[in-house]
Amino acid sequence: MTAPEGPRAHRTYDAVIVGGGHNGLVAAAYLARAGRSVLVLEQLDHTGGAAVSTRPFAGVDARLSRYSYLVSLLPKKIVRDLGLDFRVRTRTVSSYTPAERDGRPTGLLVGGGERRTREAFARLTGSDREYRAWQEFYGMTGRVAQRVFPTLTEPLPTREELRDRLDDEQAWRTLFEEPIGVAVEERFADDLVRGVVLTDALIGTFADAHDPLLRQNRCFLYHVIGGGTGDWDVPVGGMGALTDALADTARAAGAVLATGHEALRIATDGRTAEVTYRTAESEGTVGARHVLVNASPQALAELTGDTPPAPAEGAQLKVNMLLKRLPTLRDSSVDPREAFAGTFHIAEGYGQLATAHAQAAAGDLPAAPPSEIYCHSLTDPTILGPDLAEQGYQTLTLFGLHTPARLFERDNDAVREELLKSTLAQLDAHLAEPLADCLATDADGRPCIEARTPLDLERDLGLPGGNIFHRELSWPYAQDGTGRWGVETGHANVLLCGAGAVRGGGVSGVPGHNAAMAVLEHEPR
Repeated sequence: MTAPEGPRAHRTYDAVIVGGGHNGLVAAAYLARAGRSVLVLEQLDHTGGAAVSTRPFAGVDARLSRYSYLVSLLPKKIVRDLGLDFRVRTRTVSSYTPAERDGRPTGLLVGGGERRTREAFARLTGSDREYRAWQEFYGMTGRVAQRVFPTLTEPLPTREELRDRLDDEQAWRTLFEEPIGVAVEERFADDLVRGVVLTDALIGTFADAHDPLLRQNRCFLYHVIGGGTGDWDVPVGGMGALTDALADTARAAGAVLATGHEALRIATDGRTAEVTYRTAESEGTVGARHVLVNASPQALAELTGDTPPAPAEGAQLKVNMLLKRLPTLRDSSVDPREAFAGTFHIAEGYGQLATAHAQAAAGDLPAAPPSEIYCHSLTDPTILGPDLAEQGYQTLTLFGLHTPARLFERDNDAVREELLKSTLAQLDAHLAEPLADCLATDADGRPCIEARTPLDLERDLGLPGGNIFHRELSWPYAQDGTGRWGVETGHANVLLCGAGAVRGGGVSGVPGHNAAMAVLEHEPR
């Protein structure tokens, strides 16, 4: 990729962007298309950050979304504005949750049409009550999504402005003021249904349903407002298709994307700045009118010499797999191609989630680790080579909950293996055949499965504490010190455009968009 003029070059750019993840690339594309000179400094040998596709298994033509893997929070506005060659596909099934009732295998399939979903609820719970409650609850979140999601690419509203825009006091109280566990317990009676609802509040977030800090509510909110519908879609070609399209667009507009360039320091007087970087051969310095940092708040503080905030702890296990075939289920009434097309919930009953949280909070691995799985290749087979697709190979992506980074500190490798084994055992309990019998093997004869803990993400991606959101998720409204766009820092011409910005987290491009808008608003042409 293109580099600066040379290791001794001293040129001033309108904007230097530190970090080439998807948010940095969004900012670069907007600014370059607005006629600004833009330099992106990326430490790794490729752009994309956590939103990349890779072939993790030796000699196997399967291009997986290795870290982030579904799209909900990316506004269509950004795709349109930047003219991105990027598409998503809707999953035909929302979720399937296996269970055992009265000694027989069963489950809850959500999707495939209203009648089918209603019948699935009635078959599991014995009445229409839970389905009616489900419709009412997600009707409410859908209305919230329609009103809140468009604000993410606007200047930050105040709390009262957002409340007025929502214009629904019950929804405001449910999502913004009371622990989400209150609403779940008031509205739903079935333990499994309660658990399915709660899981959206726990993705990458180590919290109880009744956490008084409402961390679970913030997580839930971002998971149900995406796109104004709450739908989670599959990126065609894998997550790397998005960041490749962003890089192409930014480069075509004139942005310089310099990989293998590690930013070391940012010096600023509030009007101009200098960024010192290092390559494998030398060090260099470039000037900038604005610096946008597509990294964590901790990394920002280290670059500017400020006191870093305490890292927020990550709490997830990410597992990528390639199968020769999908496993059959003990619940023979459900086709595995439907069950795995949506989110396949494992050990995520409401009581199970509470127990897992309590065990992890006490310093122990959950005895029944909760997780959720989906099969990308069922919706988008293009990530598989033609031979694999023809032979019926499929991918599986597993995301484990309630596994905080602290659990891995004594021995990351050993605990990772222990947790992976017990997590897959929970899945096997609902399968008619062991998952191990379905795993493909790589060119060296090894099973095609890899797992990543929070400590692995900290090491590989520079995520403090392995937190996939860079820090605890924020409310999508202005608070003291958040600034007009939620990207401002203590330095007038240094902006935070990573997931740690207000309204950051997930694959959204929102912080990148908002940082670019802040620059263009500050210096219009």
